[in-house]
Amino acid sequence: MEERVFKVEGMTCDHCVAAVEREVRGVAGAREVDVELASGALTIRGQGVDPDAVRAAVEEAGYELAER
Repeated sequence: MEERVFKVEGMTCDHCVAAVEREVRGVAGAREVDVELASGALTIRGQGVDPDAVRAAVEEAGYELAER
């Protein structure tokens, strides 16, 4: 299983975290999704997760994926 870490910008509360988690769980190949509010870290464990699909899911939730 691969682990990918991204940074989400614009989250301010637990509702934000839940919205991002919900959308990213729908990305093909994502098995585990963890979002940390304080740092904005989005950790995805799975196989073959497409970064463009992650970006689209985060944007669908109303937030931005920071460039790393």
